[in-house]
Amino acid sequence: MSVTLAKWTIDEYHSMIEAGLLDNRRVELLKGEIVEMSPEGEAHAYFSSEAEDYLRGLLDDLAIIRSGKPITLPDNSEPEPDIAIAQKLGKEYLTHHPYPENVFWLIEYANSSLDKDLNVKTKIYAEAGIKEYWVVNLKKRQLIIFREPQETEYTSKSTVSTGVIYPLAFPHLAVEVNAIISQ
Repeated sequence: MSVTLAKWTIDEYHSMIEAGLLDNRRVELLKGEIVEMSPEGEAHAYFSSEAEDYLRGLLDDLAIIRSGKPITLPDNSEPEPDIAIAQKLGKEYLTHHPYPENVFWLIEYANSSLDKDLNVKTKIYAEAGIKEYWVVNLKKRQLIIFREPQETEYTSKSTVSTGVIYPLAFPHLAVEVNAIISQ
């Protein structure tokens, strides 16, 4: 006997949220499936908050930092990355979450969610055309940088634990790796 999962659209997902069906549940929509999010441990909460503050100061008026907020992707996905660096669209975000074309880059902090962030989300973000995606491996204190999306894969992947990164969207902006992974 084969099992068929019920797939949800973004509109159906939003209806569930509005009806309170998902209250007190940490979930996100990935390719039409409602997926439980891993609890945030102390290191995850600390490092992502520190990085958020650092990036907010560094980016100033160039972009907004959305922490743990949804982005809307065309494949019936509405993930909630730890940090999304997005265009400043002001009140336009009252009518929609950032779309891929509004996202400069995404950052996920991963401990227990490392497999999901490196495999499932990498494919989802590449397919959506997110130009840059960073995963912080909290266990190894490493930053894994994915760039150049093609279909469901990124063609560029590098791992660093020190140094400076220049985001594709802001090539003049020097981001200290330590400020992202171990400040």
